[in-house]
Amino acid sequence: MYRLGLVSGGTIKADFQRWWTMNIRHKEDPFLTVGETNDRSTKGDSEYVWALRDIDFKVEQGDVVGIIGKNGAGKSTLLKILSKVTAPTTGTIRARGRIGSLLEVGTGFHPEMTGRENIYMNGAILGMTKAEISKKLDEIVDFSGCERYIDTPVKRYSSGMMVRLGFAVAAHLDPEILVVDEVLAVGDAEFQKKAIGKMQDVSRGEGRTVLFVSHNMTSIKQLCQKCIWLDNGKVKERGLVNAIVDNYLASNSVKEFNAFFPVESNRRNEDPSIRITDFRLQNKLPKTGDILHFEFIVENKGNETKQVEMAIAIKNIQYEPVTQFFSKDTNSTILLNPGINKISVSTPPLPLVEGNYHLNLWIGSNQRVIDWISDCFNLRIESGSIDGINTVENRGYAMIFPAQWITD
Repeated sequence: MYRLGLVSGGTIKADFQRWWTMNIRHKEDPFLTVGETNDRSTKGDSEYVWALRDIDFKVEQGDVVGIIGKNGAGKSTLLKILSKVTAPTTGTIRARGRIGSLLEVGTGFHPEMTGRENIYMNGAILGMTKAEISKKLDEIVDFSGCERYIDTPVKRYSSGMMVRLGFAVAAHLDPEILVVDEVLAVGDAEFQKKAIGKMQDVSRGEGRTVLFVSHNMTSIKQLCQKCIWLDNGKVKERGLVNAIVDNYLASNSVKEFNAFFPVESNRRNEDPSIRITDFRLQNKLPKTGDILHFEFIVENKGNETKQVEMAIAIKNIQYEPVTQFFSKDTNSTILLNPGINKISVSTPPLPLVEGNYHLNLWIGSNQRVIDWISDCFNLRIESGSIDGINTVENRGYAMIFPAQWITD
């Protein structure tokens, strides 16, 4: 529980009552009887808020656990409690082994000390001897890519360099439990790839435990086997990573599937006389391997027939591109007469595995955007079959149905 606003009780009487109850009578803080759920988007009536409440889970040795949730859900507070940076108001944390943490940019670094000195200081905090740290020093410096600046005070480092060195220290000084917050997003693409590879080596090769907070669901799926979904300070779901991540992403999008959701703010009209007014899926229950039949309803408010190009882009639930259908690729001529126009589109048999997908719709002419609406249609694909082969479960590695294997 956190006290909002003032840190003290507000009065000498309240501070004395808190001190007497906790230090003399050895009971809980009397002011903790008032509290409410942690919802950052609403104004509460209480001065106290539960950042976390009723959290109960167990992590086995060698597990890589992803922790996901919206901003303010309690993820960072949980990691701070596990790392013993913050003490829990109530409850207990039991951990076996040393915990190495990378919670924020520059966590545990003294700005006036050099990178080399900070490595030794962090190792000492983790309980390592100077000889043990010296043995790892070259490996840490090489991994961080900050060799040229290793004897420069870290206050002169960029945020990316700070994260590189901080992660290298946390990963290489042999903590049995590695706790990593969203700081990897600060690093460049090369470092993020290297860091995720290192965390995989630490967990799978060395049997150490990793707790990883990130808003990048691709990284969570790539790295973690299990997942905990926090919502307003409570555990909403926990289990295998693919199922939890899919449920989390689906909760943040429109619930209804196979329906059109025009969003005015997503439109970019260079020609306001032409607009997509509706979009329909003709298939009742689309399955893997089906030919999908779509229908555009487009209004041309002008007085002339106009020739345009049209496209449909399909993205997975993580909003990553999967495939696209562009009228220009098939040399299709599309003419929009004044008034309401219906344009039908039929795809090839789509080998999309079971799951949820998002569609972008586009109209243009000579590489100019006339109308464009993103994520305006949520497509649900059910399990089906291709060439008599029943589709396999969606394991989260790909969206395309696998090839048939033939043994001679």
